[in-house]
Amino acid sequence: MPTYLSPGVYVEERPGGSAPIQGVGTAVAAFVGLAEKGPFNSPTLVSNWKQFVDSFGGFTGDAYLAHAVYGYFLNGGGNCFVVRIGSEGSAAIAQGALPPVAGDGKAAAPRLTARSLLAGSAGNDISVEIVDATEASDDNFKLVVKRNGKADEEYDNVSLGKGKQNVVAAVKAASKLIELVEAASAPATRPANGTVSLAGGAGKAAAKLSSDDYVGDVADRTGFGGLETVDEVTMVCVPDVWAAHQKGWLDLEGVKAVQLAMIAHCELMGDRVAILDPPPDLKPQHVLNWRRDEAGYDSKYAALYWPWVKVHDPALNANILVPPSGHVAGIWGRNDDSRGVHKAPANEVVRGAISLGCDLTSREQELLNPVGVNCIRSFPGRGVRVWGARTLSSDPEWVYLNVRRLFNYLEESILTGTQWVVFEPNDDALWARVRRTITAFLTNEWRKGALFGLTPDEAFFVKCDRETNPQESIDLGQLICEIGVAPVKPAEFVIFRLSQFSGGAALAE
Repeated sequence: MPTYLSPGVYVEERPGGSAPIQGVGTAVAAFVGLAEKGPFNSPTLVSNWKQFVDSFGGFTGDAYLAHAVYGYFLNGGGNCFVVRIGSEGSAAIAQGALPPVAGDGKAAAPRLTARSLLAGSAGNDISVEIVDATEASDDNFKLVVKRNGKADEEYDNVSLGKGKQNVVAAVKAASKLIELVEAASAPATRPANGTVSLAGGAGKAAAKLSSDDYVGDVADRTGFGGLETVDEVTMVCVPDVWAAHQKGWLDLEGVKAVQLAMIAHCELMGDRVAILDPPPDLKPQHVLNWRRDEAGYDSKYAALYWPWVKVHDPALNANILVPPSGHVAGIWGRNDDSRGVHKAPANEVVRGAISLGCDLTSREQELLNPVGVNCIRSFPGRGVRVWGARTLSSDPEWVYLNVRRLFNYLEESILTGTQWVVFEPNDDALWARVRRTITAFLTNEWRKGALFGLTPDEAFFVKCDRETNPQESIDLGQLICEIGVAPVKPAEFVIFRLSQFSGGAALAE
């Protein structure tokens, strides 16, 4: 209080009361993976697809990061942070263009370029031969991949058309020696018969990524360890862990190490949830076995979605299967904006999903739902929808995803909105101000439908008084406030009980 020594009129500004608690953001994703350009190991804020393309490039055809971010924005996601892993200095890649058949005597730009998957000069030993297909036509051809002059791989009756016979998709799915890069701007003309030797490979062999590259280190700000400095993040996706597995960089144990580190990161931070992707090309029984035997994760800070979703890949001009985590993260954001974080992010359409890697039945889902596998299903007339909203926790209190995310939201909002309390005089007046502030915040959340109860007294309690703050706690500089809330839980199993009754008989009460 100021000291007044001279007579006069004085005007003082006093705070009008306790600062209200504002709800924090609940849907900011972080993506960790492979990109064709951009800064390494630096969490970069991206607000739309164009910003991602400008910073990290577009679809690469051999990684899932771009598809995950695109699916995130397409499904209603807002801001996100992108972390590109890897390093500069990879070896020069041996490659060669496959010349098209000349039309009307005029040379056209090559539609396809073959690139070696073998790093450095080893790629110079690879050649690609184009010959007539077994089922000869104007469009079909056979592609033979040779190493040191000996045929290692053959792709017969392939073409540049869409579908299973697309040569780019066929090579991507099976080849261990080359990849095909398609120039969409060039005419879709069949490659001419002949042999093209790949050349240009030189330099030191590129180091393969390991699980440590994904996990990173908080001290060096690498991998998703660097995300500890980004407080806004509420969900973490690492779709390219399976791209590394498909490239042979990570075995299944390496994938498990990355996903366990994701879970540990989210548990350590306490304000975010890991969205995990299962292996591709699994049937219901196989994913059940994988969940029980391989991925025995048990965490209230993680969720698992299956199967993979089929989307269109402009880089390959074909439909491919991609991990669902990016699309799911976008659905979480859309759900939070339209209904609120307390609503389970399920029974929502997956935008951009052409179909699924596996169509399953209700009976099959009965095996997967209890072990925390959130299924994505296709319903006639209703499209592809997320049909599960569970965490990977065995604790009944935390089995529902919306309950976990609601508590994350409440905890972070209260933590941020009560910073003014620190170093205030620890007395009855302060405790009353704390009670009023938190009660007002929780009452507002109850009105939104986030808490269960007909009245605020049924929905929550806030206790901060002499009972929770004895003299011993005050002497230690502690203020203790106990808060209890009753979260709403989803109607996961809707049961209608029908029975017959006689027309004139009275209904039983």
